[in-house]
Amino acid sequence: MLKRSETKSADGVPIPLCERVPASRHAVFSHAAEGLADIYDVQVNLAVWRRSLSASVKKNGEALLTDPRFTGERVALPTSKLGELGEALPSLARFPHLKNDIQLLAEMFTTLFELKAIGLRLTPLTSSMCPRFHVDRVPCRLIATYAGGGSEWLPHHCIDRSKLGAGSQGLSDEDSGLFPEIASIQSLAAGDVALLKGEMWEGNEGAGLVHRSPAVAPGDKRLLLTLDFN
Repeated sequence: MLKRSETKSADGVPIPLCERVPASRHAVFSHAAEGLADIYDVQVNLAVWRRSLSASVKKNGEALLTDPRFTGERVALPTSKLGELGEALPSLARFPHLKNDIQLLAEMFTTLFELKAIGLRLTPLTSSMCPRFHVDRVPCRLIATYAGGGSEWLPHHCIDRSKLGAGSQGLSDEDSGLFPEIASIQSLAAGDVALLKGEMWEGNEGAGLVHRSPAVAPGDKRLLLTLDFN
């Protein structure tokens, strides 16, 4: 279950948001899958399992991107059906190593959050899907890149959130004042498994991880997996 922060004082008086949300959030990185559980820490808004893709998974992912029939998969799956992932994602029939890895991540995600169902999306990209920095209106999202560049994100302490969305006044992320310098932009790598805490995680209002899709060079492709609560 998601750990919920207390939003009322002992005498039942509501605690203002500015006092409930910690002044700083940070990212945590681990070379073990167990490190993803750190997303439950109230001070953490990004937990990353740093891993290297096996040669077989990497080869499957790259091969899938060359299949002209593959335009992406988007399904909602009950946890009880995760063992039948091959039936739910028929385009992966010829790519068993990739299918097995996706099933592993899906099972980890549902176990960590005790979910009864998930939303799964596997997307081939030839351009940036979300080119502007933004926050997700979800409790938590898993992101994993199997081919191409990983997602870009900004540390919580160096963001002027008033410049997100319409607050940019039409200026680019780089020119709006959203962050102080290009060096502030951090990147995930292909193979990384990341949990991004969003605005709908109770107690995380105003502190959802700010991120965007990376640019995709002409002729290149990116294979992105996302898992959501459903």
